[in-house]
Amino acid sequence: MTTNGAKAPLSAAIVGAGFGGVGMGIRLREAGITEFEIFERGSSVGGVWRANTYPGAACDVPSHLYSFSFAPGHNWSRRYAPQPEILDYLEEITDRFAIRPHLRLETEVTGARFDEAEGKWEVMTDDGSTRSFDLLIAACGQLTRPSVPHVEGLDSFAGKVFHSAEWDHSHDLAGRKVAVIGTGASAIQFVPEIAPFAEEVVIYQRSAPWIMPKTDRVYPDWERRLFERFPPRVAAARAGFFTFFETGTYGFTGQHWVLAPLAKVADVYRNRELPDPKLRARATPQYEMGCKRVLFTSDWYSTLCRDNVDLLNGAVQRVTPDGVVGADGVERECDTIIWGTGFDASRFTSPMDVHGLGGRELDEVWGDRPEAFLGTTVPGFPNFFILYGPNTNHGSGSVPYTLECQFNYVLDAARRLREDGLRWIDLKPEALERWRAEIEERSAATVWTSGGCTSWYTNAAGQNTNNWPGPWLEYRRRTRRINPGDYRAAV
Repeated sequence: MTTNGAKAPLSAAIVGAGFGGVGMGIRLREAGITEFEIFERGSSVGGVWRANTYPGAACDVPSHLYSFSFAPGHNWSRRYAPQPEILDYLEEITDRFAIRPHLRLETEVTGARFDEAEGKWEVMTDDGSTRSFDLLIAACGQLTRPSVPHVEGLDSFAGKVFHSAEWDHSHDLAGRKVAVIGTGASAIQFVPEIAPFAEEVVIYQRSAPWIMPKTDRVYPDWERRLFERFPPRVAAARAGFFTFFETGTYGFTGQHWVLAPLAKVADVYRNRELPDPKLRARATPQYEMGCKRVLFTSDWYSTLCRDNVDLLNGAVQRVTPDGVVGADGVERECDTIIWGTGFDASRFTSPMDVHGLGGRELDEVWGDRPEAFLGTTVPGFPNFFILYGPNTNHGSGSVPYTLECQFNYVLDAARRLREDGLRWIDLKPEALERWRAEIEERSAATVWTSGGCTSWYTNAAGQNTNNWPGPWLEYRRRTRRINPGDYRAAV
């Protein structure tokens, strides 16, 4: 990219203002790339932490690790920060690193098309405007599109229905008969919050989750001051938590003996908390630990023991005007249905349509198997980078850590474009083929594909599309810089 012999500055469009978009903006500025815009369809930064405001919403990764190493948080009130504090953290670093002028809030990107001759991405937004950028960076995330299964009779229901990610705070649950469908990470948090004042809560689960006790605690004022004034304290906490989760990656990816002591802790905890053998049987998972997301909570089992809470196994059969029919064929009356069914995690750039070389559309190229080299780049889509893309999740770890790895990769690609005067770089198809073979081989030994469950980690064919099947230190090493041999370039 040269102009009269001088290297032209790069411009970038970032789609999404959650951890990925805000963090990428900070790193671009630090690298001297100041011509970028962050498009966000919401009214503020935050992404999933702006959208999810259900009662009890909190991080299930210790907050010292669930924050950026280049912007460590020190205002956490407790080890596992509640949603408002995580949102405050993102707002604070947005201001501290002067990212706010780059935000384009309440502006949804509807599509992007690559102009091969110009080497530019034409980015279209819902206000009808089009802008050109050298780089297109998708920071849409994996957990932003609520998943609501099709259930017969739902349209006939006379009561209130909403998803946990679209919580209706105007709907008072006091004295209500509530049906909760799903027992994922969100339900584990909001059910204990609503059960004390609802008249009745009936929980419909397809399979019981593995539960570990949550070692949460409040940080006293003196310790919070220590976090701020003595950075090594935060660094030590971060290193300790990372070591614990990194050890877990080996258990999930082939060395299952690593998980044995954790499974024992989970079993002892469940047996102690649930003295009723019938309830305990319903709450006991029938698949290997880690096949689905392991959940951390210290009040789930005690909530199940409440007189006004009932836990049922099996998929919901149908919904009637007055209630829900469970797998046992019994209709149970309710006036509120809350979906705790998670997200559609397989559409990494939705609802944006991305057209690359030859007009090819990304979702059509992917079909039912999204894939990207190192979870970041796709052949035929030059200068396009996906943050928290396919195979960058894990059953053990921190998404902000993963994002930091990807930031390094994107910045190295940008550096090569600028210093070598290139119009674009595009991943070679053979690089993705090698990556696909590697993912398939390494995933075969993981608990996600052989653990006896189905989850959002895999597609309908049982292929691992979401998780990285290795330790995070390896991923960090492999994303430190791009390998020019994996890419073709245009001057």
